Amino acid sequence: MVRAASPSEPPLSAHHRKKQPEQVRRALLDCAARIAAEEGAAAITIQAVATRAGVTKGGLLHHFDSKQALLAAVFADLLDQLDQEIDRSMATDANAEGRFTRAYVRACFANRPLGAQSLWAALAVSIVSEPALKALWSGWLDARQARHHDTDGDPIFTVVRLAADGVWLADVLEKADGLKRYPHSLEARLLALAGG
Repeated sequence: MVRAASPSEPPLSAHHRKKQPEQVRRALLDCAARIAAEEGAAAITIQAVATRAGVTKGGLLHHFDSKQALLAAVFADLLDQLDQEIDRSMATDANAEGRFTRAYVRACFANRPLGAQSLWAALAVSIVSEPALKALWSGWLDARQARHHDTDGDPIFTVVRLAADGVWLADVLEKADGLKRYPHSLEARLLALAGG
């Protein structure tokens, strides 16, 4: 007969532990994101993520049936975080005209000092090379632009967002040199162009 562990004892084994699929899924996403930020998206492997999360490969594959599915889930989670960050920024901006664009610029500049350690930087190459990730990004951006067309449809706002994308891309491609060539003060200039 198997004795249940008391509250002060560690679980007997993974087999006898109470299943918590949402916590396991969250741990897998977080571990994959940390690997991407520390070592780059290419370092995300089924084995590396499973090992870091303390689960078996089979346990990981129960949640994500391939590396591509795991990458897509990490990216979708990242877009959800970006959505939340943009919504928080927009909630504190009293000027409706250009509000989304200003929040977008702030989000693009938020992790600049992290450089290559930024999760966005780590996943940037994957966006270009993985059609599924490119589709997720395009879908997210199209939906946001449609939602904010009335307040952010003026071409100047598009120019500002594209400039913020350019700074972000330069940081990814040029690493530390991008921070020197395109100083953080550029954020204030872009916000001013967007009416902030």
